[in-house]
Amino acid sequence: MKTLAKILLENRQNNGLSVRQLAQNCGIDAALVSKFENGNRLPTEEQVRLLASALSIPFAEMRKAWLAEKVYQLLEDEEDALEVLSLAESRVEYLVGKQSLQLEDLSPRVKALLAEIDVLKAEWQAKRPLNQTQLRKMKEFFHIEYTYESNRIEGNTLTLQETHLVVNEGITVGGKSLREHLEAINHAEAIQYVEELVGDALDFNPRVLLELHYLILKGIDRENAGKYRNVPVRIAGSAHVPPQPYLLGKLMEDYFLHYETQKRIMHPVILAAEMHERLVSIHPFVDGNGRSSRLVMNLILQKHGYTIANLKGDYASRMEYYRALEAVQVNNQPEVFYLLVGNAVKLSLQKHLEMT
Repeated sequence: MKTLAKILLENRQNNGLSVRQLAQNCGIDAALVSKFENGNRLPTEEQVRLLASALSIPFAEMRKAWLAEKVYQLLEDEEDALEVLSLAESRVEYLVGKQSLQLEDLSPRVKALLAEIDVLKAEWQAKRPLNQTQLRKMKEFFHIEYTYESNRIEGNTLTLQETHLVVNEGITVGGKSLREHLEAINHAEAIQYVEELVGDALDFNPRVLLELHYLILKGIDRENAGKYRNVPVRIAGSAHVPPQPYLLGKLMEDYFLHYETQKRIMHPVILAAEMHERLVSIHPFVDGNGRSSRLVMNLILQKHGYTIANLKGDYASRMEYYRALEAVQVNNQPEVFYLLVGNAVKLSLQKHLEMT
């Protein structure tokens, strides 16, 4: 494959243009164009778009060469570059794979758990409709518990009772930071938004995801709320390295394509787990990826008639959650994560049935 520099040089010469003429045609400084052609500088994606247009080259072709250069620059000083590339190739194949996951592809253990869940779901739906007062009380209980646990996974130190006081009573808890208060309030609002989505015809889509993320970071990080990141990130304590920001556009496009192609094929619990894990793995946001992913999971579950599933935030449960995610991210072994989510769904249904 030709380098980007060679593509630029050959196409400029084939078009009979001088460096200065090309620079004028695309609105880029001539000195920069010269550096691009010499391989001394890499253009931005927007500059690639302008150059492609000025040289009548398909942007997709130029962008592939540009991305290859970015990957090369990232790895050129790495001793284990080939091993890193091999791991990355395996992970990207998983993230963008379009193979349908049929039920028979699941292990007997996962299928047995899904069968138990389906029985519990039928029992739950047979209880509907519930008394409105009873339903409101149940939602209040489970929503506060979910807000508490989801925030606790991310390090929030509000207790369950304090979370209730902050969200439902508007009380300020002494000794707790403003951020922790906002995290509780914001998460409760995000759950309410999910409830509204469950009740209407709007399906999960890019706008819904960005609105959920905006609610999570509202008043905490205005610059990044509801926006994909444009900087590299690392996950503390994890061997998984999220993709570089220049890959996010394509990965998120494939993420939603995966949802559209699988939402009528996969078992809803597996679909919810998949969309949860894939979003955490892509890590498209600077902050709030975990909370957003768990909300997406519960949006999908509730759209299919399941109750809100709560992953616990105590130390042991949090470590189990992280290990299950890493099993997929590093080793491409999703079964542990399917079981984790499936057991949370099962427990939620059991608890809801006990309260009816």
